[in-house]
Amino acid sequence: MHHSKRFGCQVYPLIFLIVLAVPGLIAQNSTPSDSQAPAQTPSQPENPQQNQVRLAQEAQARIRARRQRRKQQIVQDTYSHKFEVYGGGGYTRFRPGGALQHINESAWNGGFTDYRWGRLGITGDLRGYYGTAFTYTGPYNIFKPSISQYTFMVGPQYRFVRREHWAIGGQVLVGGAKGNFTANGAGLPGPFVGLWNTGTSVSFAAGVPIDYNIGPALAFRIQPGYWLTTFGSTTQLKNLGFTSGIVYRFGRQ
Repeated sequence: MHHSKRFGCQVYPLIFLIVLAVPGLIAQNSTPSDSQAPAQTPSQPENPQQNQVRLAQEAQARIRARRQRRKQQIVQDTYSHKFEVYGGGGYTRFRPGGALQHINESAWNGGFTDYRWGRLGITGDLRGYYGTAFTYTGPYNIFKPSISQYTFMVGPQYRFVRREHWAIGGQVLVGGAKGNFTANGAGLPGPFVGLWNTGTSVSFAAGVPIDYNIGPALAFRIQPGYWLTTFGSTTQLKNLGFTSGIVYRFGRQ
């Protein structure tokens, strides 16, 4: 009995200490997120000025998107045509004889392009050039004979740039040319007054067609270019000029 009282006096204080220590241990083992989690604050509503700015930004984004879709549709409608025909006039600098000076020649020009592979097409081109040469003084008294050249050439044409209102391409053509260099109406041969001999030659041309679109099917074109000929068994290397006119597009690829 004496031992039981002694055991109770030792155990009860121990149990009392454990009861006091358990809440502290639980508090120490709790995670910081449980004890330090910030309080949730409700989102702030937009004020009238912020709402107005947001609505304006959304409206501008919709306008830009519609404008971009419209441009893309115009580009598609314009450059999905399979065929185009063109015609107009032009100008070139041409040397009519080996020892003669370059002269100004006016021209007409017409052609047809079949865009068989998207941006790449095949072009057939016709041209006529007309000018007045300044020839030698001599016994024939022929000083300003009229001359002309006609060409037919074919070759590839490619559109490098396609925009809503304009386009830029490249064209390389090769074919033949017919030159009329008789010195007067009686048919005096051209070499008698320093001109090339009348006849045919190889003709080569390279140009950069620049189109300004009037509508999806219609454009104004100006095309600076280079023209090479081989009249008189020589090569005329410095024939520079341009053509300009109207382009009409039709058909679909």
